[in-house]
Amino acid sequence: MNSLRAAFIGLGTMGFPMAGHLANAGLAMTVYNRTASRATRWQQQHPGLTADNPAAAADGADLVFVCVGNDDDLRQVTLGPEGALQTLKPDAILIDHTTASAAMARELSQACQDRDAHFIDAPVSGGQQGAENGQLSIMCGGNPAIYQRALPVLEHYAKACNLLGPAGSGQLTKMVNQICVAGLVQALSEGVAFANNAGLDAKKVFETISQGAASSWQMIHRHQTMIDDEFDHGFAVDWMRKDLDICLQEAARNGTPLPVTSQVNDFYRELQAMGGGRWDTSALLRRLTRDE
Repeated sequence: MNSLRAAFIGLGTMGFPMAGHLANAGLAMTVYNRTASRATRWQQQHPGLTADNPAAAADGADLVFVCVGNDDDLRQVTLGPEGALQTLKPDAILIDHTTASAAMARELSQACQDRDAHFIDAPVSGGQQGAENGQLSIMCGGNPAIYQRALPVLEHYAKACNLLGPAGSGQLTKMVNQICVAGLVQALSEGVAFANNAGLDAKKVFETISQGAASSWQMIHRHQTMIDDEFDHGFAVDWMRKDLDICLQEAARNGTPLPVTSQVNDFYRELQAMGGGRWDTSALLRRLTRDE
């Protein structure tokens, strides 16, 4: 492991701790972030180097990790004039943790193949807490042999990691994840609002029902902060809107009706109009209670 050189591009809420896990595991790390001060702060906390652009970070690396915002960001840091693929060496593996489109994953897979390198799309779920604790769920698409090469490294911040099929399959699986989460959060919001309006002790209600058939990760980890009207942590509404737009575009292509997902996406759009783009996704409750 100590002989591996790695680059990590994108040190946001998720990428910062993920890159830290790799550095602490002994990989020779070089990091890049668009806001350089964040890369400097990462370097102050972890062993490793910083680079001025993605190409410089990726130069000579065996593994290049990317975790940025969307397709456009991803294209810039990989395929742009100073992108990682400009210096990606043959047989290196580009591992993309961005939640992006399946089409973008396939484009990057082909671009890596053209350089005699490899690609895995590997979006994650588990939020900031999962990234910090090394307890993420990672959904991968790519070649099985390349996945097996990458797996021991991914396990430094994975609770669960699976190969779901060829390039793009990881992104498609993340879409399934977001479709399921959207409906769950809306249902939880309605449950909290109902409990409050019924005069119940909402905390006791959810402590009780979280042990039964209604339980979910969202219920266990978000019911108390929702009851306390605290929405300044977790996955932001703006990012969920981006993800659900990707889901709905893909569903239109493959012919899947997503009525609940579409409606919840509209609800998140309303939250953005309320100034809640940076609230976490459980803020759907605020939409229900805004007139109270």
